[in-house]
Parts: sequence; structure tokens; C-alpha cells
Amino acid sequence: MKIGALKESFEGEARVSITPSSSLHLQKLGHEVFIESGAGARAGFSDEDYAAAGVTVEATAASLLAAVDVVARVRPPSESEIGQMREGQTLISFFYPAQNSELLEAARQQGITAIAMDMVPRISRAQKMDALSSMANIAGYRSVIEAANNFGRFFTGQVTAAGKVPPARVLVVGAGVAGLAAIGASVSLGAQVYAFDVRPEVAEQIESMGAEFVFLDFEEQARDGAATGGYAAPSSPEFREKQLEKFRELAPQMDIVITTALIPGRDAPKLWTKDMVEAMKRGSVIVDLAAEKGGNCDLTVPDER
Repeated sequence: MKIGALKESFEGEARVSITPSSSLHLQKLGHEVFIESGAGARAGFSDEDYAAAGVTVEATAASLLAAVDVVARVRPPSESEIGQMREGQTLISFFYPAQNSELLEAARQQGITAIAMDMVPRISRAQKMDALSSMANIAGYRSVIEAANNFGRFFTGQVTAAGKVPPARVLVVGAGVAGLAAIGASVSLGAQVYAFDVRPEVAEQIESMGAEFVFLDFEEQARDGAATGGYAAPSSPEFREKQLEKFRELAPQMDIVITTALIPGRDAPKLWTKDMVEAMKRGSVIVDLAAEKGGNCDLTVPDER
């Protein structure tokens, strides 16, 4: 089988669906691997790296699509890329079929088999293919690194001859895969970490990592806020008001807020409002991991600081 990776066309996307090392695994299974020239450049892989790994480098997307049986990419394809594919080819990518019904229909009419990596169920058997969770894990870790880079003080408390600096206070909103990764990184850097999630079963995971779970004094908190697949379900208006009230109370105390709340197929819930931002101390940092879907914070502007 001939498997090829296209260059990502989405502005700012640095990922690539096949790396030189992963291509070796595919070749060991008996497959031929192709890559569009320049596809790995932003991820740090040159065409020469691929060639050295036995990958055929194609000059254009058109020549790659003509040569392969299976097309791999990270982001959903454009309609023009679907149009260049031929009947019988297989596409593997994050496809988000529920949100891209027109793209799905275009693939069906073209006779293409589309495999949506975002639809892989979160079960033990499918863990090796859970690409969404692996990306969320990286995003959670990176959010802490970005916060530290933009924060004017230390994460850990410091005692020096010139005086004492208290540890940074970090609030992580949403303790899914990304949230737990952010908690782990923040705790390891010495911060005092607080975390909130609508799913009560997550409290034990948060506390086992050395963070403090933020409890709400609300009857509905006892209910399970989880939906199928391990994601959070939308909360009731009453619960949301209680939640926002708690965040308003915490806002002046926090140095860093990392928001990770996202429900597949929906816009990001607004959890950190304008008045909360204004209540925070000067020099505080907010990292909004839901920015691409509208953001958890009222003031988030995607791709801007």
C-alpha cells in the first residue's frame, strides 16, 4: 500500500501527519511512504530527512495524490483537496464530520473513504489511536510553559537574602486530559495549584497530583457532569451561575488561569468573564486553550496576546 502525507494548508499549523521515524514503522509493515515536499519543514523535518528514511518526496500535492492509495493529514482537507482525490482512495485526518457535513458529502460523492481520527472512542482498546488525547496532553503541558514565559515571577516560592517570594497561584479550569497535564506541569514547577471540573469523579485525580479541587456549595455538584466519551456535559443555568460566582471569588487571588473547557461540536463555554479579568492582579496571565472555538474567556482573541 502507498501512504502519503500532504503539506498542511491551515495558517500557522506546524504539525505533519508522517515523520521520518513513523515512516520507518510503516515501511517495516511493507508499505511505501510518500511526502509532499516541505510538509515537515515547520515541524523541523527537511525533505532530506525523509529521503534518508526511505520516503519518496513528491514536488506537489497533485503528484502525491496521484501516487498514493492512502492520504494522511492533520487538519480537515479543503474542498479543492477532496476534489483532487480519486475514487477508492482513503483519507485519514481530524475530519470533524458532525461540523463538516458539506465536506463529508463531497468525500462521499468523490468515492473517498474518510477516517476521522477525532471520532476514535475513548476506550482502552482504542488508546493507541486516541490522537485527540495525545494532542490535548501536549497542549496542557505547553500552556504552563507559555504561562511561565509570560509571568513576571517564579512559579515556585523563593527565599533569598533580599526577601521572600510566595509561590504562584495557578487555577486550571477543566480537568480533562489537557487540564491534568497542566496541573502536573504546574505542580512540578512548584506552584500552588487549584483546579475545577464539573465531573465530581475528577476530584480524586486532581488531589492525587498535588492540586486542590475547587468545590461548589451546590446540590447539583453531587451529580455526574460527564457525557459519553469522558467529556463534560453542558451545565444547567443555575449551576453555571454558582460556578461563575466561585470564579469571581477566586479571580483576585490567582496569578495564572489556564482554561481548557471544550465540548466537542459546540462553541467553547464562557467561564472567565470580563469582570473576572479586571479583578485579577496586574501581571497575571490567562492561557485559553479553547481559543480556536471562541475561547473560555470573554476577552480572548485567537492568535493574539
